[in-house]
Amino acid sequence: MEELTLETMIAVFEEMFGAGLFWALVAAAVVVTLGWIYVLIRDRTLGMRQFLVAQLFMPVGAVLAIWFVMAVTNSHLSDIGGPVDVIIFLGIAAMGAVGSAILVYVIERLVLRRRPAE
Repeated sequence: MEELTLETMIAVFEEMFGAGLFWALVAAAVVVTLGWIYVLIRDRTLGMRQFLVAQLFMPVGAVLAIWFVMAVTNSHLSDIGGPVDVIIFLGIAAMGAVGSAILVYVIERLVLRRRPAE
């Protein structure tokens, strides 16, 4: 891999996760992102109570993201070999944490219909 391009990264992720799972994850991320944008435009404010609850789910999301990647790629914690692996490990945890917070916030605002006090 001589150049790091978008096409190269897509090919690597499709090889790691399989094409179907990779594109399903991309579609899920797009749906949650559109839900987040819709909620922010609809409410015109960020509900702090719901945002706090969403932040409490961040450690759960980090652990689930790491578990998911390790299960799909058939890896173990003993396979971590160097600093780059630790950085990737922490990046997966960070993306899982942020993603779970956004998902929980969107679910709270859309499903539970909690709107901020006027």
